[in-house]
Amino acid sequence: MVKIRLARHGAKKKPFYRIVVADSEFSRDGRFIEVVGTYNPLIDPAAVTLKEDRVNYWIGEGAAPTHTVNNLLKREGVYNKPAE
Repeated sequence: MVKIRLARHGAKKKPFYRIVVADSEFSRDGRFIEVVGTYNPLIDPAAVTLKEDRVNYWIGEGAAPTHTVNNLLKREGVYNKPAE
């Protein structure tokens, strides 16, 4: 199954996340299909950048966002369905 999820990058104690589309069997920080955004929780308020057209494309193709990504998408006003 294809999922939209976070991939952790950055240094120890300074996380930075990429929002990626990846097969659910790939490792968290490993292989992915496409980067569709970023999430930086260290600044206040947390910075989220998204490629909305690509997120909507992948959701239309059946990709399921994880709970955390679903909450980020709701907060940004991109997606309003619950995660499966």
